[in-house]
Amino acid sequence: MMAGVVYVCMGALIKVRGVAIIHKLLPPVVVGPVIMVIGLGLAPSAVNMALGKSGDGAVQLVNGDAALWISITSLLVTVGFSVFAKGFFKLVPIMAGIVTGYVMSLAFGVVDFTPIQQAAWFAVPNFTFPEFNINAILFMIPVAIAPAVEHVGDMLAISNVTGKDYLKKPGLHRTMAGDGIATMAASMFGAPPNTTYSEVTGAVMLTKAFNPVIMTWAAVTALVLAFVGKLGAVLQTIPVPSWAVL
Repeated sequence: MMAGVVYVCMGALIKVRGVAIIHKLLPPVVVGPVIMVIGLGLAPSAVNMALGKSGDGAVQLVNGDAALWISITSLLVTVGFSVFAKGFFKLVPIMAGIVTGYVMSLAFGVVDFTPIQQAAWFAVPNFTFPEFNINAILFMIPVAIAPAVEHVGDMLAISNVTGKDYLKKPGLHRTMAGDGIATMAASMFGAPPNTTYSEVTGAVMLTKAFNPVIMTWAAVTALVLAFVGKLGAVLQTIPVPSWAVL
């Protein structure tokens, strides 16, 4: 929720001082190291998952040798799609890596289908309501700055692609505040914070689907799918080495 508050505050700041204040307060020399630190901080978890362990390395979930083959193959496919793929396929390297990892996991026999068998077709998600934690709040304030700055860059990019100046209409302060309100709303039910996703700009450019209503329907579809228990169970069966590419 605190990340959403940061977004809303930045939206208010932009409203009062203009977009230039963001570039002045957070130049690339500041934002770059922040993003690097966030990525490097997640690296140990990725390594543990690639080796078939839980994120903290405390539990061995998949045989180490099999996990290494799965994770390396997934990584190579992800990199290959990112570098060599054309058109639509260049937009889905992560998906390609996860699918490859899942197929490899099936080949190694490390996929447990029990969750799918036990899951109902219709299931209400387990909602987790927020609780006050000052340590988490203090941690999220600086972390939220990086995706907030990314939001600015993505708005500039999507404006160039569509030929419309979204920084003026509806206005960067409104899109930033909307991002924050959405994040706060999500946190009320235990969902992760939302953020802009740069790859979507490429998808918009390829498909020429400029109507924002499309994203509204995509969001509604995601909400509906959240109540499909079997789908959630399928995602749970994906072994951790396949997720390491994320």
